[in-house]
Amino acid sequence: MTPQGPAAETDVTSETLLARILASLDDDKAEDVVTIDLRGRSSVADYMVVCSGRSSRQVGAIAEKLMDRLKEEFGRVCKVEGKDQGDWVLVDTADVIVHIFRPEVREFYQLEKMWMPGAAGFGAGRA
Repeated sequence: MTPQGPAAETDVTSETLLARILASLDDDKAEDVVTIDLRGRSSVADYMVVCSGRSSRQVGAIAEKLMDRLKEEFGRVCKVEGKDQGDWVLVDTADVIVHIFRPEVREFYQLEKMWMPGAAGFGAGRA
């Protein structure tokens, strides 16, 4: 039996949540998945995941299935932005922020480049 309710949410580590998110994205054929460790760099979340879907429909479906799985398996209700448009969907699981893009939108914003270690953008670690 899977844990349900608010108690289940607090029992899940960010690493466990990240592993399930990555498995869900793989199951739904998300492309170019990048995981960024934000621990010690941001109080917003422990990890950020950036990935692409081939179309607006796939982007929306990846987000929808991810939210359904996390709710079913961990009792975690996620916040979501952008699902109706399907160009860039943000799924906030509290410990892991997931950005799902159409490829051309991802290329335009280059979000992961701002957060990758050694990047020159906002939030990047400085040497």
